[in-house]
Amino acid sequence: MSTSLNQCLDCLEQALQSTPGNKKKRIAVYNRLVDMAARFLDMPHPAARPQLVPVAKVRGNDYNPNKVAPPEMRLLRLSMIKDGQTMPVVVAEDGNGTFQIVDGFHRRSVAKNSPEVRKSLGGYLFVVEMNKDLEDRITSTVRHNMARGSHKVELTAKLVTLLKDHNWSNERIGKELGMDPDEVLRLKQVTGLAEAFKDREFSKAWE
Repeated sequence: MSTSLNQCLDCLEQALQSTPGNKKKRIAVYNRLVDMAARFLDMPHPAARPQLVPVAKVRGNDYNPNKVAPPEMRLLRLSMIKDGQTMPVVVAEDGNGTFQIVDGFHRRSVAKNSPEVRKSLGGYLFVVEMNKDLEDRITSTVRHNMARGSHKVELTAKLVTLLKDHNWSNERIGKELGMDPDEVLRLKQVTGLAEAFKDREFSKAWE
């Protein structure tokens, strides 16, 4: 690192330490600094740019009715009280100044409804943003859940049906969800999917 850049960073640190300001102003500065650092890093990963946004502006989606059992929700709440928010909520901006959740609905619920967690976060929530349209948000949600091993077959079937309603081909769905032809065809056994996939079978040739 060059001497001049080190000096600039030292000056910035001193300025931050000596600058008074309420939480809202400090958060605005934090978000700007993180954004600058992410652009400097130049790595196309959402995790490089966590931002703090008001929890009231983060809303759930209507395509992923995922549920967590009460004991697991209590454990999540305890974790966020004891350990803090260790994972940002994944969101996509919906164009109205609010954000739709792609992954992390239950973390947002705890941050919004638990007085202890809400107070510790100052009514804000750490998020990382993805620039995706609705269909790509759905596939991202499925991938996040499946990677954790928590995605139920019935819910996967529901989301696949939504993608079919958006005119996605069988091949595209399989590739976007990381499934081979046999895996997707097995979903046809779930109620409702046989109708959704009636157009044609997968080609055995696609990879």
